[in-house]
Order: sequence, then C-alpha cells, then structure tokens
Amino acid sequence: MSAKPATEQLPPKGANTYTFALCSLTTLFFMWGFITCLNDILIPYLKGAFELSYTQAMLIQFCFFSAYFIVSIPAGNLVAKIGYQKGIVTGLTVAAIGCLLFYPAAALEVYALFLIALFVLAAGITLLQVSANPFVSILGPTKTASSRLTMTQAFNSLGTTVAPFFGAYLIFSSVETSDATGASAVQLPYLLLAAILLLLAGVFAKLKLPKLGTVTHSAASYADAIKFSHLKLGAIAIFLYVGAEVAIGSFLVSYLHDPNIAGLTESEASRLIAYYWGGAMLGRFVGAIVMQHVSAGKVLAFNAAAAIVLLMLTIFSQGEIAKWSVLAIGLFNSIMFPTIFSLAISGLGQHASRGSGVLCLAIVGGAIVPLLQGVLADVVGLQLAFFLPLLCYIYIAFYGVKGSVPTHVEADKE
Repeated sequence: MSAKPATEQLPPKGANTYTFALCSLTTLFFMWGFITCLNDILIPYLKGAFELSYTQAMLIQFCFFSAYFIVSIPAGNLVAKIGYQKGIVTGLTVAAIGCLLFYPAAALEVYALFLIALFVLAAGITLLQVSANPFVSILGPTKTASSRLTMTQAFNSLGTTVAPFFGAYLIFSSVETSDATGASAVQLPYLLLAAILLLLAGVFAKLKLPKLGTVTHSAASYADAIKFSHLKLGAIAIFLYVGAEVAIGSFLVSYLHDPNIAGLTESEASRLIAYYWGGAMLGRFVGAIVMQHVSAGKVLAFNAAAAIVLLMLTIFSQGEIAKWSVLAIGLFNSIMFPTIFSLAISGLGQHASRGSGVLCLAIVGGAIVPLLQGVLADVVGLQLAFFLPLLCYIYIAFYGVKGSVPTHVEADKE
C-alpha cells in the first residue's frame, strides 16, 4: 500500500489539539442540523399561510436541497483553494445572509422570496458540509473515521431534536392553524439564527485549528474519483437516504395531523418531531460505540431493514401504532449518513476531497424525493406515499451488504 497523500497526512500535533478541533466542529454539525430541521416546521406553516398543495409545499425542500446539487462542486473547488477553515467561515457567512433574507420575504409575503432565501441558506450549509465532513474524517485514524464522524453527527441530531421545540414555540406559537398570523412569524427565528451564524463565523475565523496539509493540488479530478464503484454506489445511497429522511420529516406534521392517524394539532405534531430526530441523536451515540466492534456495512444494512419494517407499519396501520412507528424511523436513520459517507470515501487517497464533493452533490436527493412524495400524496394519499422512502431503504440495505465493498482493482489503487 502506497503512502497517504497530503490530504490525509496528519501534522505532528498532540491528541489534545485534535480533541479541541473536533469539539469546535461539533458546533457546526449542531447548527446545520437545527437549521435543516426547521424546514419540517416551515413546510406546514407556509402550506397554510399560502394555501399550497403538498407538491407546492415540497418546493421548500426542493429549493433547499437543490443548492447541494448546484453548489457542491464549486464549493469543493473553493475549499481546495482556500482550505477547510476558511471554507467553514465562508459557509457560515453565506448561511447568515440566507437567514436575513427571510425578513423581507415575510414582510412582502411572497412565497418565491422564501424559496430564494432557502436556496442561499442551503448554499452556505453546503460549504460547511464540504469543509467539515472530510475535516472530521481526516482528523484521526482512518479505521475509526466512521465512528468519529458518527459521533459528531450525533450533535447534528441534537440540533434537529431541539429545533422542533424552538420552531413550534416561535413559529406556530399559540395559534392552532398555520395561517393565523400570515408569514410574519418566521422573521424573529431566522434573525436570531443569522446573528448566531455570524457570531460563529467570527469565532472560526480566529480559532487555531490544526493544519492538515495542503488540499490536493494533483491532477485528481471528479472523473477520476467516480471510477471507484463504492463511491458511485455510495453517491446513490446518499441521494436515496437524504431523500427518504427529508421526505419523512417533511410529512410528519401533516401525517400526525391527519385525523385518520393521530389527529393532533399542528403545534402538537411539531413538538413530536423531536422524537424522530431525538431517536437519530440517540442512535448516533450508540452507533459510534457499536461500530468500534461491528463492521459499518453490517450496521448500515441492519438499520435499513429496521426502517423498512417500520415504514410498512406506517403505511398499513393507524392510531398509536402508526404514530410511533413513523417516529421510530429516526432511531434507525441515525448512523446512515455518516456511515455511507465514510464507506464511500474510504481508500480514495488523493481523490478524497473530490469524492466528498460528489457525495455532497448527491444530497440533492433531499430535493427530489420529497417532491416526488408530494406528487404521490396529492394523487394516492398521504399514507400510501410513504412507499417511496421504503424503496429507498431497500437500496441502502444493499449498499451496506455489498455495494460499499471496493473491488480488487480499487484496492490496488489505495
């Protein structure tokens, strides 16, 4: 096996240096989890405020996650030039600008302006993803990369667990219907987020983080990176996983609000989203320990199979069983993203930064799958539309069992 390229060579620093760096990076994982989960509250709120169909409401996720598709490759190129730390600062600043745009969008009450604001916000989050995910993967032994990334992703889930309470209180407040106060209720929450993001940008501009060597300046390209089959199949897995996770989260409030399911008010249903994302947080802490002893591929396949069973209950049951089965999916979603990500970039060497860009590109699944589920919900009904994420988890189970294993040719390249 050849020596590792500059992108994976660690400087001779002490363990405390890396511990500090990882602790700093967890704040970013928390923030983008918090922001992304707020979309689950925003969807039913704006659906009521603007009297939207399910398909129209899913444009929120379409615009948010399409930014990953459009921005990921330019973001990867930018990070390759300016480095991980400056990439983080730039991402935080752009995300803050997106949050500030919510104020005029709400003042003018124009749905299209909300979609533009969401795109800008997501562009900043994309820069954070491209910068921080490989940073965490590289910041320590290769064999524990999945465990390390899973642990930091647990704080992403902490953000998604806290966000529903924040959103339900400030956005839905005491009203029982989402159109009671127009669109103005989103102004304060997103102004607060903008202030926090700008503060974090200032902090990360001053932090002394480890220098992880130069980001590759070799002739490595995206075309070279996608020659690795486990990366290509991993990109599909990321596409389908993010799509399924986002689609389920996006429809939770409407699903639990349905009188045939749980009959909850939108405010009550919004708070229950915390169980979905809280399960993901708990599962990531547990998964980080389990994957020290069990192969990441096996854990991924097991969790996908469990999600399939729970979705069958979600589709074919009602009442308490339907409510808790859909919320429990979050527990088994827990380790999927970081595990797929780590498996897909394993052994890429000098292609790692490009591979990261490809995987972040695949997050566009969060734009496509929810929109398709919205179309299905308008045509066949909300409950039957959950067949779409079920199909996504079937592929993820395949990736864990077989698709994540590099071929002999690829192993020779490491």
